[in-house]
Amino acid sequence: MRTPTRRSVLGASVTLAGTGVLAACSDSVASTTIPGGSAVSAPKGYVVPDGEEVAAAEKKRAASGGTVRKVRLTAAESRLDLGERTVRSWSYGGDLPGEEIRVTAGDTLALTLANHLPDTTSLHWHGIALRNDMDGVPGLTQRPIASGTEFHYCFTVPHPGTYWFHPHAGVQLDRGLYAPLIVDDPREPLSYDREWVVLLDDWVDGVDGSTPNAVLHELRGGMGGMDMGGSMSGMSMRTESATSSDSGPSRRLTGAHSDKLGGDPGDVAYPYYLVNGRTAKAPSVFRARPGDRIRIRFINAGGDTAFRVALGGHELTVTHTDGYPVRHAKGDALLIGMGERYDVVVTAGDGTFPLTALAEGKDASTMAVLRTGGGAAPTAEASPRELDGRLLAAHKLTADESVALKRRSPDRTIRLQLTGTMTHYDWAFDGKPYNASQRHPVRAGERVRLEFRNRTSMWHPIHLHGHTFALAKGQDGPRKDTALVLPGGMLTVDFDADNPGLWMLHCHNVYHSEAGMMTVVGYQS
Repeated sequence: MRTPTRRSVLGASVTLAGTGVLAACSDSVASTTIPGGSAVSAPKGYVVPDGEEVAAAEKKRAASGGTVRKVRLTAAESRLDLGERTVRSWSYGGDLPGEEIRVTAGDTLALTLANHLPDTTSLHWHGIALRNDMDGVPGLTQRPIASGTEFHYCFTVPHPGTYWFHPHAGVQLDRGLYAPLIVDDPREPLSYDREWVVLLDDWVDGVDGSTPNAVLHELRGGMGGMDMGGSMSGMSMRTESATSSDSGPSRRLTGAHSDKLGGDPGDVAYPYYLVNGRTAKAPSVFRARPGDRIRIRFINAGGDTAFRVALGGHELTVTHTDGYPVRHAKGDALLIGMGERYDVVVTAGDGTFPLTALAEGKDASTMAVLRTGGGAAPTAEASPRELDGRLLAAHKLTADESVALKRRSPDRTIRLQLTGTMTHYDWAFDGKPYNASQRHPVRAGERVRLEFRNRTSMWHPIHLHGHTFALAKGQDGPRKDTALVLPGGMLTVDFDADNPGLWMLHCHNVYHSEAGMMTVVGYQS
């Protein structure tokens, strides 16, 4: 990842292929109409992804008259250097992570994805309140992008913040198909000198014959009649030696435990954990000067792993979560679930420091390095004391007044049970595996309350497309699009129904979602 100064961050978008006037995007949108019509026929009375209501909402977003940013992106099979070994996987442009895309709030992003993969794919713009037919969910908002074809995504990006993009097709997210999308604020109030974008990942693809599809196949075979969700905390963690029925060794995680996640930390024992595409034995290095104020944008792009992160010798000041500002909170470490993002500011010390990402509960870690001066590089096993210090997570944060949800009683409450066991690997909402015809109805203009009750013995990071919600912590909970629900716990969030369409709601553990823990929030017309 490049290491821009604040001047270059706000002054240029070096990854972009070109610019144009706002009107230029209208032709691109028209040309991307899905062959044969919309990807899904909504039941009578519901807004369709390419309907008039969606177009009207997009026209309103585009009224600010921002610039069109044009990008061309290729998804293809690649050889990726993780630092201590090279693997074959899939990626964007042959890079891991894919190259950063940077726009300014109010701009329109016009991106052409060329699919050179051997399978269909899509692009989901995680956290962006975009037009519904550009959300990238095959079978719901668009048709799958066939191998050897292209798709043109074109939408206005309304809000500044730290976002990212990845496929919404099977378990493709657990390959190398992800990259940051950074949306600059033209009136940025935060003062800092340099910026460090940090993507965290768990890695299995191409290691000793393993693939995410083989991992899912193994997990769907169940756990031998035992519900492993927290039932084996007394056993030592191990990777089983049996061979999966597809390819590669078993990657099933057993015997692991995390108090911070309520018991079982996950399903998959990954052979590697990465920061910006590199292992701890060959880490990426960020260079700055002593005294620099560095904005670190953390993105957890993992498939099955929560990361506890800390920068040795430094205090973290959290300024944003999931793109939205919070009242600044100081701590030593952060707990970040899959799909979550946190921005922090640190004042750089003089020397060389480990940015350590502990795979929470999995007895493994990885790191990157902050270098501002001399000194030996930290070892791969570096474990800064800050990891066990003051831990910050979303429930401890408060929304900044500028983005706090206005006080209002909910017009509608949707109650969802999180269900499933490791025994049968039947993750779902309300015991019903995902079907694209599912609808939880809402109407435009409503304040909607979502209540999630976790009946499982696993934790789940729940993500809502196309919106941000507020954690119902009084009236000033932080604004987020992804939030953790611990085993046996309950999460209540509120959002304003202001973006019409059919929107996915799902667990961001890629194996849980693919097993069935997905559903749809649908706007009634």
